[in-house]
Amino acid sequence: MQPACKINHPLVQFKNVFKWFGTNQVLKGVNLSIFKGEITTIIGKSGIGKTVLLKHIIGLLEPDSGEIWLQGRPLSIMKKSEKSRLWKKFSYMFQDGALFDSMTVYKNIAFPLEQGAKLPRSEIRMRVCDKIQLLDLSGTEDKYPSQLSGGMKRRVAMARALVTEPEVVLFDEPTVGLDPIRKNAIHSMIADYQNRFRFTAMLISHEVPDIFFFSQRIAMLDEGKIRFEGSPEEIRQSDDRVVRQFIKGVEKPHDPLTGMATQLQGERRYMEALARLQRHQIVFSVIILTVENLDEINKKIGHMLGQNMLRNFARQVQKLLEITDSCARYSLNKFLVVLHDADIYQAHQFCKRLATDLKIENLLETTTWQNLEILISAGFAEAEEDSPIKEILSKAEMKDSSYYEFYLN
Repeated sequence: MQPACKINHPLVQFKNVFKWFGTNQVLKGVNLSIFKGEITTIIGKSGIGKTVLLKHIIGLLEPDSGEIWLQGRPLSIMKKSEKSRLWKKFSYMFQDGALFDSMTVYKNIAFPLEQGAKLPRSEIRMRVCDKIQLLDLSGTEDKYPSQLSGGMKRRVAMARALVTEPEVVLFDEPTVGLDPIRKNAIHSMIADYQNRFRFTAMLISHEVPDIFFFSQRIAMLDEGKIRFEGSPEEIRQSDDRVVRQFIKGVEKPHDPLTGMATQLQGERRYMEALARLQRHQIVFSVIILTVENLDEINKKIGHMLGQNMLRNFARQVQKLLEITDSCARYSLNKFLVVLHDADIYQAHQFCKRLATDLKIENLLETTTWQNLEILISAGFAEAEEDSPIKEILSKAEMKDSSYYEFYLN
């Protein structure tokens, strides 16, 4: 007898949800599933109701028709006390941080614990101090929001969102208005803490393709309905004209952090090189460079300095490229290099030159890197005429003679 299949039921589910504000119909039959332990990002044009979706989940808004289900049960049949118990497991990080100007950083972070949970003062202090350390906020405890930079305010808001140890965190455009370093630091923190604490995250963002690096699911809201719902790979391959036009319209011409090509552009460069190989027999090779211990680096020196290290590493890689070569940021910690007119031996030589040129002091613009090690892997492969990109990338990352690691310390 075959064992029964385990069904992964949605943690949050919208079922044909409609919402009007006066004569303005914002949601026109939304169906959406959010699964436990995943990061789901909602994309779509500005002002079309993405924040309205989040506010329905935590009870700030109620649907005019349709239903919101939490943990397999409709909110509409729950008693007020049951809803309250459920919502205590949720946390919300507002777009502007929504910090209290009259409170210090410490008091802002402690606020939800002091208001909601009946915890001993010592427990509250331990949780607050833990989040202050985790989010690189040491030394700001007695400062007020007006004394902080925009990026630091976001980190305080994130610390407050995480201090209750929630099961679900809702992020409403957490990186809007930030520079590339701070924006990527926030993305890195969300990915890092979600992986560490295993909360479910729902994120509103326009940062394409950055969100593809760490989201498990993408949903696109369009004309009041969910136009697309699926994995980052599925949305990149979507043949829906509206979806493709939206992504093309918001995708940056280059990765803002590194100045390299984006992931999608990197894949296009690969296809162009493959076409030259097929037509003119011009060989090329690919290299996958990975900062293997980025999470450990972030823990030791903070996400801001970790992102700065990635930017400096990218610059060192670009210095070695010929004018016909290309390099793209491929994930949070991976880079794809396409070497034009280069066989596998030349790819190996490129990696050796990179290993020789890299110095930890050039990557870390800080004196706090003592006892810090950066582990970089380099995998490379020579393309063949019938090599799909997935196949060649998989081959490049195989730990054989065409793969090695080097340490900087």
